[in-house]
Amino acid sequence: METIASFGEFALITRLAQGITTHAERTDIALGIGDDCAVLDLGSELLLLATTDSLVEGVHFILDTTTPEQVGRKALAVNLSDIAAMGGIPRYALVSLILPANTSLAVLDGVYAGLGQEAERYTTALVGGNIASAGTQLVIDITLLGTIERGHVLTRSGARPGDVLCVTGTLGASAAGLQTLLQPDHPYAAQALARVRMCHCTPQPRVQEGRVLSRFGPAVVTAMLDISDGLSGDLAHLCACSHVGVRLESVHLPLSPELYAIAQCVLHDPIDWALHGGEDYELLFTVAPEYVQLVVDAVQTATGTPVTSIGIICAASDGMTLVDQEGEAAPLSVKSWDHLR
Repeated sequence: METIASFGEFALITRLAQGITTHAERTDIALGIGDDCAVLDLGSELLLLATTDSLVEGVHFILDTTTPEQVGRKALAVNLSDIAAMGGIPRYALVSLILPANTSLAVLDGVYAGLGQEAERYTTALVGGNIASAGTQLVIDITLLGTIERGHVLTRSGARPGDVLCVTGTLGASAAGLQTLLQPDHPYAAQALARVRMCHCTPQPRVQEGRVLSRFGPAVVTAMLDISDGLSGDLAHLCACSHVGVRLESVHLPLSPELYAIAQCVLHDPIDWALHGGEDYELLFTVAPEYVQLVVDAVQTATGTPVTSIGIICAASDGMTLVDQEGEAAPLSVKSWDHLR
């Protein structure tokens, strides 16, 4: 008997979506399953964005290595990142909790303190939710609603051959932070340790950066998503949705000095973390070539966040290629996080 583990997360999503027929029947669903958010058209100048994501104890966090406040902040941040990936403004959040019977009130208070901090930072209202008691793992499930101006939604499906592939910030730090939590006894440099753990435990959703990019519209910023499952996996999603290929230049991947320091300490290839580590929550987007400098300058001027060009979109028949530090090209291995595997 085939199980969900053998099927895999993304194949399962496709299978489940095939059984949903309401999209074709309803004109108020501008975009349904398959992107960072659903886009709903209620007839006003603003479109409604809707997303949901969960954090599960033992899968996404361990309370022995993460504070409850950090758990609360991250639970909302990963949803905020989905809104950012569409170029939208986060508005309202609903929080559902599945609580083991032995959950301490101190842990729950800490989680809600973190949720409140993150909500205040991004002007998001916590407007409701649900509580249930079951199992042995704390589960936080959030539904987040946002808005985006009509004509400015950025999706995964608009990249074209010749477009330039760009990314905000740096890559791989979250994976390095996780490594230090799992192997805490190495002699890590204190500054590098603090930085990569912060990236892992309290990621920064690029909401302001997404807003800047959305103002250019999909004719300029042709496709976008956030990096949650790893650069290689999320790039594969972008290419599949846009029916294109990509030539990725490893020499241009933005890696921080802190990442290099941690990688050297544990004898790990930093490029591996940048490509496959996941949970960076940076924005990965494509830009029409004649507008690249204009877009890069706009984001960096408005937010202070660096933007790096890391590749070129090509025809789907060219596939996904990684050019290494020596200039040798080979097929890009995709090692995306899969919840079911």
